[in-house]
Amino acid sequence: MRSFPRVNPQRIEPPRRPFTRAEQALIARLNTPSKVQRWLNALPYNTEKGGESQRSFRPVARLRTAHCMEAAMFAAVVLEQHGYPPLVMSLESQDWLDHVIFIYRTRTGWGSVARSRDPGLHGRKPRFRSPRALARSYCDAYVDYTGRVKGFGVVNLAEAMGSYDWRLTTRSAWKVEQMLIDLPHRKITTSNRRYWQLLRRYKSYRAAHHDRKPIYYRGRDRWEPLPQEFRRKRTGG
Repeated sequence: MRSFPRVNPQRIEPPRRPFTRAEQALIARLNTPSKVQRWLNALPYNTEKGGESQRSFRPVARLRTAHCMEAAMFAAVVLEQHGYPPLVMSLESQDWLDHVIFIYRTRTGWGSVARSRDPGLHGRKPRFRSPRALARSYCDAYVDYTGRVKGFGVVNLAEAMGSYDWRLTTRSAWKVEQMLIDLPHRKITTSNRRYWQLLRRYKSYRAAHHDRKPIYYRGRDRWEPLPQEFRRKRTGG
């Protein structure tokens, strides 16, 4: 029987870390999940043209670019300093192209901070009753030519990584990626009928709009604001 890690969303005492003055100033400015989301939205997405990477907070803050897992680790480090436990969620897909997001809980519910090449896979406002409900909010927007959410896992990076320097290492944090791959994921079941409907609609939309990705999904009132690149044109359909 698989054992799922227990997570505690209660506020924490921020750990002391050797941040530079510039890093301290950035962290002080980004004192809410929404502010972190807006900061990440303004960055160019890391397409790894120079080779695969899993950058920690420090190189992301310096280079000003991040992909999904790098954004999640950045958010975890910044918001840990404001009392949020460093919780990340791994969304497992049938095509092995998983998505990693930072998650948190407030009095109004669970929310997330995330960065993606797909508009529907960014952050969510803290309006979800549980991590599972939050994970399910990504299911529709995950459907593309190959993607479909089949599970989710949640882990506290501070507890899972022990003494490994996932926060500030200047090398790629491959150990974090491997930990998330090995993490037990809870199954998410979605309707096959709805999946095929979403897939057909996605294919039809992309055939008509080669340079855009859809944002026509339900529940958009619970999305955090999208990066400008997804707001310049009308992308509903």
